[in-house]
Amino acid sequence: MIHSNPLRGPADVADWVAEGPVQLAAQVFEAPDDGGLGLGADGSSALVLSGSLDAEEHGDHAHWTLWCPQVLPDHVRISWEFLPLEEPGLAMVFFAARGHGGEDLFSSALAPRTGFYPQYHSGDIDALHVSYFRHKHPSERAFRTCNLRKSAGFELVAQGADPLPPAEDADAFYRMEVTKDGPRVSFAINGLLLFEWMDPSPRPLGGGYFGIRQMAPLKATYRNLSITDL
Repeated sequence: MIHSNPLRGPADVADWVAEGPVQLAAQVFEAPDDGGLGLGADGSSALVLSGSLDAEEHGDHAHWTLWCPQVLPDHVRISWEFLPLEEPGLAMVFFAARGHGGEDLFSSALAPRTGFYPQYHSGDIDALHVSYFRHKHPSERAFRTCNLRKSAGFELVAQGADPLPPAEDADAFYRMEVTKDGPRVSFAINGLLLFEWMDPSPRPLGGGYFGIRQMAPLKATYRNLSITDL
């Protein structure tokens, strides 16, 4: 185990680095009266993440990124549980994130970041990122995919179908899993492999930081982050 976090509420991410207008809360999921599956079944809580700015008023500046402060090595498996609560919006994760010249992601030599998306995909950082709940724009909702992009450069390198239902139909947490093994990257939901990609570059991205990102006004919950060596 490299990093483990239950993500049960804001206190569990008190040392994480927020960029942009993120809003933190906790939500308790009670077992249903009818004996159904339920969302928590044990009355446990999960971290609720949403934007604090109105998406219509602030546009692309209403989105945010939340970074785990621990730099990760290469050859890792990153998994977490995700449940969308309110749409529209988009969820993604960054990993293997560093400065474009090899600097630490939080180096003062890098330009400040405020959650504005171009700062992440075409700025002075390198990263891989998976967008997996792409329910923001009508075109994304009409044909739902999970996308893997490599930055800087915003290059779409892999794509797979998105099995996640809309928030109104989601009745359980979904287990997300990213595997980063040198040039090989894969992504799965509930054990279903959605894509696998081999970076043809002679110098693929290595270790780096992991971060969670949402596009407003999505409201979603997270729990049980686990990062392990392969």
